Amino acid sequence: MTFTAIDFETATGYPESACAVGIVTVDDGIITDEYYTIIQPPNNEYWYRNIMVHGIKPIETLNKPMFDDLFPEIRKRLFGRKIVAHNERFDRNVLQKTMKCYGLYYDELEIPAIWECTCKIYRAKGYKPANLRHCSDLNNIELVHHEALSDARACAKLYLLK
Repeated sequence: MTFTAIDFETATGYPESACAVGIVTVDDGIITDEYYTIIQPPNNEYWYRNIMVHGIKPIETLNKPMFDDLFPEIRKRLFGRKIVAHNERFDRNVLQKTMKCYGLYYDELEIPAIWECTCKIYRAKGYKPANLRHCSDLNNIELVHHEALSDARACAKLYLLK
């Protein structure tokens, strides 16, 4: 099992507002790399509702790099890999829209158009609800929910158990 699990947090309701990313690399069933960074979203704009979810505030990202500055590190962890996310559609949309916002080309990552989705996998196994918290709890996986690296790590562990 070789893949990369990813999770984004966003600053607003717009997908191009990534403010944190967690990336967990798994090679032959073993976690070999973990990457986490906070990201300054466009105009450092936040919605209160999003802050309440993940706890990241504008003051924390004010002097942090923007996505395009961090992209080389993100790219090297995603390029050509099988990608897994718990809410595949959300995280893929955030990556695609954020890249577009900064004039970067998603196709250059050479990753599948549709990623693996642990939420769909566990829903098909009968988990109700199939959210990350519930799936992690039922499988004794430690989780600090809405902390991007913890979410990505839990997703990776769920995918290894599938």
